[in-house]
Amino acid sequence: MLHVLLENFLYFLVVEKGLAENTLSNYQFDLKSFFAFLASKSVSEIGTVTRHHIIAYLVSLRGQGKSPATLARHMACLKSFFHFLLREKIIDQDPTANLETPKLAKIFPRVLSVNEVTLLLNQPALGTLLGLRDKAMLELIYATGLRVSELTGLNVNHVNLDMGFLRCVGKGSKERIVPVGSFAVKALMEYLNRSRAKLVKKTKEEALFVNQHGRRLTRQGFWKILKYYAGQAGITVEITPHTLRHSIATHMLENGADLRTVQEMLGHADITTTQIYTHLTRTHLREVYDHCHPRAK
Repeated sequence: MLHVLLENFLYFLVVEKGLAENTLSNYQFDLKSFFAFLASKSVSEIGTVTRHHIIAYLVSLRGQGKSPATLARHMACLKSFFHFLLREKIIDQDPTANLETPKLAKIFPRVLSVNEVTLLLNQPALGTLLGLRDKAMLELIYATGLRVSELTGLNVNHVNLDMGFLRCVGKGSKERIVPVGSFAVKALMEYLNRSRAKLVKKTKEEALFVNQHGRRLTRQGFWKILKYYAGQAGITVEITPHTLRHSIATHMLENGADLRTVQEMLGHADITTTQIYTHLTRTHLREVYDHCHPRAK
C-alpha cells in the first residue's frame, strides 16, 4: 500500500508541481527511509501515523549524525507528502501540522577568488579534443552560473553564439535566457569547430557537451573533470560545481551587479536565496575597508 501512495505522490509532483528529476529522486529516497522506519515500529497503515512517529523519526536521523540541512529536507518531504494525502482524503489529519522544520545554521557557501578561478580555467590542454571541451565547459559554467544539470542538459541548438546568449531549462522546468560572455563564446566556438564533431559518434546527437564515447556528458562526469582540474590548479579545498555558481554570484555583486539581475541570471525562484551572497560581499567590503581606509583601525 505504501509503495502505491509513493508512486501516486511522485506522479503528482511531476504533473502538478513540475519538480526536477533530482528533487524527485530525493523525495523518493527520503520517503523510502521513512517507510522503513515505520516498518521497524510495526506501523503498516499510513492513517495511523502520528506526530510522535514523525518526531521519533527525526530524532533517529539526528542520532545517525545527520546534519540540520538533511533533517530539514526530510521534514519538508514529509510535510509535502502528508499534505498531499490530506488533499486526496486518504488521511483525516496531517501528523506534520504545526511541527516546525529544524532550524538551519547559517552556512555561507565557499567561493573561489578571481585568481583561483583564472587558474582553474587555464588548466585544460587546448591541444586535445577533451581539453577543448573542458575549457568550453568551465568557461561557460563560470560565465553563466548554470547548475551542473543545466550545463549537461544543454543541446547545441540551445546556444546562440552570434547573439551571445543561451537558453536553459532549470528547476521546475522553468526556462530562462542567460547571457554568455566573450571568453566563453570564444571557448565554445573552438570546441564546436575543432572538437565536438570528432567526439560525436552518432550524427543525430543533440547534446552540446559529450564524453569520449560521443554521448551526453553526465553530471557525475563533469564533477570528476572539475575535481581533476582543481587538483591541477593547486586548489586544495573541496570544490563542487556549485562552488563556481556561488563564485560568479559573489564576483558579480562585488563588481556592482544588483540582486535582481543575479537572481534572474541564476534562476532563483526567491530573491532570499540570492541574498545569502550579500553577506559574502559585505565581508569583502569590510576587509577592503580595513586594509585601505586610513582611519579604519
